[in-house]
Amino acid sequence: MSLIDTPDMSYLERYLDVAAFRQTLIAANLANLDTPGYQTRDVSFQSEMVRASLDDYQEPVRPFVRPVMGLMERPDGNNVSLDRESLLLAQTQIQYKIAIELMKAEFHTMRGAINDGVES
Repeated sequence: MSLIDTPDMSYLERYLDVAAFRQTLIAANLANLDTPGYQTRDVSFQSEMVRASLDDYQEPVRPFVRPVMGLMERPDGNNVSLDRESLLLAQTQIQYKIAIELMKAEFHTMRGAINDGVES
């Protein structure tokens, strides 16, 4: 175990992994906006974080990808909504930035402990 392998850091690492994975799915949905028959896919961020808190942090992130039900489908069978995906993209970016700030705070705390509480 290294100095940065704390429970908080492990959880934040998983949080960032899930956020990055979700960002990739959103980008794929947007890329397929005009693909006939394409169905929107997503992960439940909250469910994945609950799962992450229960799982061993050594396991790689493999979020459960699910089709999104209840979206309006166009005549070509595609149900990707530009508005929905844009909103989720912005939300996921904010979640990612928050996790980065929390990691910075954790590193700051560790640095303070290493330096016996003396700011550097």
